[in-house]
Amino acid sequence: MVVIGGITRLTGSGLSITEWNIITGTLPPLTNENWIDEFNKYQQSPQFQQINTHFGLSDFKNIYWWEYFHRVIGRLLGIVFLVPFVYFLIKKLIPKDLLPKLILIFLLGAWQGFLGWYMVKSGLLNEPYVSHYRLAIHLVNAFITFGYIFWVILDLKYGNKRTNPQNSKLAIWVSLSIFILVNIQIVYGGFVAGLHAGHIYNTWPMMGKEWVASSVGAAFRSNGMMSLVNDISSVQFIHRTVGVLIFSLILWMWAIKYKFKVVQKQAINLSMLLVIAQVLLGIFTLLCNVPIWLGVFHQIGAFALFGALIYQIHRFVKG
Repeated sequence: MVVIGGITRLTGSGLSITEWNIITGTLPPLTNENWIDEFNKYQQSPQFQQINTHFGLSDFKNIYWWEYFHRVIGRLLGIVFLVPFVYFLIKKLIPKDLLPKLILIFLLGAWQGFLGWYMVKSGLLNEPYVSHYRLAIHLVNAFITFGYIFWVILDLKYGNKRTNPQNSKLAIWVSLSIFILVNIQIVYGGFVAGLHAGHIYNTWPMMGKEWVASSVGAAFRSNGMMSLVNDISSVQFIHRTVGVLIFSLILWMWAIKYKFKVVQKQAINLSMLLVIAQVLLGIFTLLCNVPIWLGVFHQIGAFALFGALIYQIHRFVKG
């Protein structure tokens, strides 16, 4: 789902399907007449009228399939969850303390589907782009859903009670601080994608010939705090800066890992390895002007690092 979602975003395919039909939308166009009908609907969208006026039916099919697969996989995820859930519920095999967690997971998945349509809808009105705010919300909810599922898995694997109350409080708070910064970074990753901010200042570590692009200060003087979420150079600068801060904090924890238990050291090692990979992916994605394959790997790397930090926090809190 993450891979297809990333490709859908980077290829501009998300606005190719202009309706949200949960049941009838499960099947793709099966005849040439069906394809023409879908294409006619797309031709009424701002994306076609303002950007893709050169598109023929074959061009439309190329972007349609990515959005179609993204939606179908979402439906399959719901089925893969719901069918065994109902079976185990009927068989009374779900522990009472697990049941509300599973219901919450299902609701998060359903909410994610709605947010996906809410995001797409913003690009079908006047502007040929989805709202970067809605894109960030859709992205963050995907991380929340994934993160909660992973936490429940860790509870099932290791137990959901704290076993060692003497664990370093400092390590727990630093881990939580890193996790908060990662969530901020995810939000700004959504802003970067939504505003296409990765296509400017394709240099590292400087922004062109400046450490902080002069356009960042100019935008702040013109628009104040709103420039921090709306100005493309400011959004890119924050995304760069928060990434360096996250790397520095994880590096510090890795340097003092000798103080912790073996399983906690393993968790820190995993976070360290993945943050290095993610920083490198981010840099090369920027330097190469966001090619699709690097952009997708960068998004996958974010999920991997997010999961590693959840594991790290779980091991400190309950290990």
